[in-house]
Amino acid sequence: MLAIKGAKVYTVTGGVIEKGTVLIDRGKIVKVGARVPIPEKCEVIDGTGKVLTPGLIDAHAHVAIWEEGFGWEGNDVNELTDPVTAQVRAIDAINPEDEGLKDAVAGGVTTIWCAPGSGNVIGGEGVTMHTYGKTMDGMALRSPWGLKAAFGENPKRVYSSQKKMPSTRMGTAAVLREALTKAQNYMRKLDKAKADPDKAPDRDLKMEAIVRVLRGEYPLRTHAHRADDILTALRIAEEFGIQMTIEHCTEGHKIADELAKRGIACIVGPTLSHRSKVETRDRSLKTPGILAKAGVKVALMTDHPVIPVQYLTITAGMAIREGMSEEDALKAVTINSAEICGVGNRLGSIEEKKDADLVLWTGHPFELKTSVVATIVGGKVVYKA
Repeated sequence: MLAIKGAKVYTVTGGVIEKGTVLIDRGKIVKVGARVPIPEKCEVIDGTGKVLTPGLIDAHAHVAIWEEGFGWEGNDVNELTDPVTAQVRAIDAINPEDEGLKDAVAGGVTTIWCAPGSGNVIGGEGVTMHTYGKTMDGMALRSPWGLKAAFGENPKRVYSSQKKMPSTRMGTAAVLREALTKAQNYMRKLDKAKADPDKAPDRDLKMEAIVRVLRGEYPLRTHAHRADDILTALRIAEEFGIQMTIEHCTEGHKIADELAKRGIACIVGPTLSHRSKVETRDRSLKTPGILAKAGVKVALMTDHPVIPVQYLTITAGMAIREGMSEEDALKAVTINSAEICGVGNRLGSIEEKKDADLVLWTGHPFELKTSVVATIVGGKVVYKA
């Protein structure tokens, strides 16, 4: 057993405990409170004068699928050979020894959603994973989780240069609709074959991935910066009755009421980068706060390597400076991210029966002078300053 004693505990869902104790057994949190008895022979970490939070969760990153220090050889983020590559899976290209994962753990980021890139209209399936471990099979928490899709500049730039569709925003929307329609037809055949297996269609991995979206098994996680692209994505989601998140959501502040009305979760960022292209010219550090105040479920991302994953805390701190509440910012890198990434029942808050993914800090994690004292994953101390 392990106990962290005397820290200021930010539970996220149950308030702040000024001098709290968290008791861990077999990788799970078993007790949280101000007066928790500590069993004999229990290992104790003294948290006096320090802050304890859940392990932080980066809800959109490309750590270890876009490796550091390798150039093109380590970049496996985009399969730029077809506008629809729903059948590819991020888990098959992730290197558990990537330096970015070590930076994540040292920076208090214990979980990420690792995604394919945005070069294709449908880019493939992502994975919700721990940032610590020896093998991807051991690190994966939900795989596959989420099907990546993209609107805006990226797909039209990639495929217009190849003289393929899509070369316009109209084409991008059409390609996505066509893929969803084909998957609907495939799903109907699968359903009919339940009564007569001989009528089952040949297995189609591309269609299977899209069917998972149609059946609501995971969301379509949709790259969109401009407000008009976001609204096109929402139009298609309503047409096909599918769950959708908006990734980046750069101009989300312009349509915050529309996003809130539809109950769309938004993963905002990377907010610390420059205006790298036309569709990010109206980016603002105020966007996360505006969306949260409108009632949108907001998570923050680094989009690593665009922003190094260990700077997720700085992203949150800057959002607070520009109007986001401290409570909303903390949720945006913990419980909101956990729920968006399909692991809200296990991670994102300090609660009994949840996994013991925790970070002990020298001070509040969003203060620039704060550093990590210890990172705990599954009840095991995996990093010490």
